[in-house]
Amino acid sequence: MCGIVGYIGKQEAASLLINGLKRLEYRGYDSAGLAVLNDEKINIVREVGKIRNLENLLNGQMPAGTIGIAHTRWATHGKPSRINAHPHIDGSGNIALIHNGIIENYASLRKLLIERGHQFRSETDTEVIAHLIEDLYQGDFEHAFREALMQLEGTYGLAVVTRHVPDKLFVARKGSPIVIGVGNDEYFVASDVTPLIPYTRNVFYLDDDEMAILSPQGVITKTIFNKPIEKKMVKVTMRLEDIEKSGFDHFMLKEIFEQPKTIGDAMRGRILREEGLVKLGGLSEVEDKLLNADKIYFTASGTSWHAALIGEYLIEEFCRIPVEVEYASEFRYRNPVINKNEVVIATSQSGETADTLAALREGKHKGALVLGIVNAVGSTIARETHAGVYIHAGPEIGVASTKP
Repeated sequence: MCGIVGYIGKQEAASLLINGLKRLEYRGYDSAGLAVLNDEKINIVREVGKIRNLENLLNGQMPAGTIGIAHTRWATHGKPSRINAHPHIDGSGNIALIHNGIIENYASLRKLLIERGHQFRSETDTEVIAHLIEDLYQGDFEHAFREALMQLEGTYGLAVVTRHVPDKLFVARKGSPIVIGVGNDEYFVASDVTPLIPYTRNVFYLDDDEMAILSPQGVITKTIFNKPIEKKMVKVTMRLEDIEKSGFDHFMLKEIFEQPKTIGDAMRGRILREEGLVKLGGLSEVEDKLLNADKIYFTASGTSWHAALIGEYLIEEFCRIPVEVEYASEFRYRNPVINKNEVVIATSQSGETADTLAALREGKHKGALVLGIVNAVGSTIARETHAGVYIHAGPEIGVASTKP
């Protein structure tokens, strides 16, 4: 898991990108870097360790420019080092990109590109993408970008700047979250909404196999197969103080002390005292299917899996419906026997857990009613399920799970 942020507009990009990275440091702190495009020159600065190390290296000398990208890394391919840190560039220095995800066929692509004369600097899978776009470029950058995406196997959330088209920022998503913020003649890109809150509340989310081209004149959204699409704008309700430490030494401590409020927020407006009932409005349209379900599957990962075990005990005790709790990573691969009278409930704080997302798609493919229990409003799981419930626990920024 890594964090990416991008900006195009009228403001100086570098300081805005650094502030955005600080909001995303929970997603990775092995190394960090940024690339700012100015006068058709790409200025790249990278450093090992936390974002404050990158700030110290810059020492207040921010690269000038109003379009840029930045990244905080949790290392997968290649050790934490400056050379493996993002952004990565192509052989000519005309393309810079950042990436969250894993390219599964990077080794074969790397071998092919080396045979074509490309020379690699890092050990990462990400650098392969930059060289692949370079290899495919023949005067139309968007076409080369889309062609490269169609050759990638694995997951990616990408943001790219290029000297070939110096007034545009290219973004794409498959399996890794991308949210785009819309401001006043300016646009923001991030892995989640937290870096966007100080600047805009208007956002939209890319789905798998979708891309966006951002410029000061506006946004173009389409599939990677060049089919135009329209995206629905969402208003973010999260407050700025929700993503501040508020006097605590770190976010985990803050979130521990927030637990009484978190429980109250999760229950607020849902307990009908006079009737002695709990009303979950997000499930009202599927109430009959739930009541007549032959079986319920919870699928989740990590702490959400443990939380689902409590759900199993309670539902079997009070509803007398058989329940199984399955690790999403196993459920997605084992070809489970599911029918249309059964229910699959995907549980995820972020709503972006890759294995859980794949598991819910498996359940949907087999005809089951698929529900979601998530915290992050507008997340992929929330968008892809038939119905569901938000837990309204507020942002979870601490690395250790506090709001499963």
